[in-house]
Parts: sequence; structure tokens; C-alpha cells
Amino acid sequence: MTCDPLPIAMKTFVSFLVVWACALSGIAADTAAVQAADDARVAAMTNPDRDALEAIFSEDLRYSHSNGKVDTKASFVEALTSGKSVYAAIRYHEREFTLASSDIALMTGKADFHFGSADAPAMVLGFLAVWRLEEGVWRFLAWQSYKVPVDLEK
Repeated sequence: MTCDPLPIAMKTFVSFLVVWACALSGIAADTAAVQAADDARVAAMTNPDRDALEAIFSEDLRYSHSNGKVDTKASFVEALTSGKSVYAAIRYHEREFTLASSDIALMTGKADFHFGSADAPAMVLGFLAVWRLEEGVWRFLAWQSYKVPVDLEK
């Protein structure tokens, strides 16, 4: 019995395409879920809600501000809900998500941050954030930001 190699090659190729398409759709679904979680985080930070912040932030949160100050989950939730830190508005210039693994997502970009009030002058920050899938929920794990020089703001 002879075997025609073309049908086997075609079947292998089609199988590869199916697996590749499924993987891409899974990546798109995961990054969409992380983006939705980040949208919820921004909403909870600009209109501080203790329960929402507690649910979004990982217990292991390390939030490194552009001025060098570092907060934990407890200290950052307290600063936001007490009014000590006021994030009046956060408006992204760019925001990109990359899955580093099935349970870690990296978010990079630049955004205008308005502290105190929405009409306060914007501070343009670049950032790297880390999201971790914890018990089926994307939680905000780490943040590191830096002040973008004026000539690179836009």
C-alpha cells in the first residue's frame, strides 16, 4: 500500500493552522480580559472604592511611584480611599499588553496623570505594569512608572 504524501502534508498544515488560530484567539481573549481589568482599576483609582480596589489589587502588590515612593496593597488602598493620594484622571496615550505566560501579563505605555483634580496639569508617565492571574481573576501585581521628558511626551 502506498501513501500519497500530499494529503498527509495538507492535514498537518491544516492542523497547524487550526492550533495556531486557537492560540491566537486565546491570546486575544486573555489580553481583552486584562484590558478590562485595567479599565476597572483606573475607574476604582479615579473614584476610590475600597471594595473594588481590594478586589483588583493582588495581596502582593508593589506600586512604585515615579517619585520613588513604594506602596503595598494596604498602604495604597489607604492612600486612595483616605484622599491622601488623588488620581483625578488617567488618560492613556498608548497601552499595550503582552502575555509573558498563561498567568502573567505585562502592560506598557504612556498616560496623562492628573493628580488632585481633573483640570490640574497633566504629568506624563511611562510605565510597566504586571498583572497576574490569581484563582481565575486578573489582579494588579506591580507598577513602575517614570516621568517622560517633555520632548518625548506625545
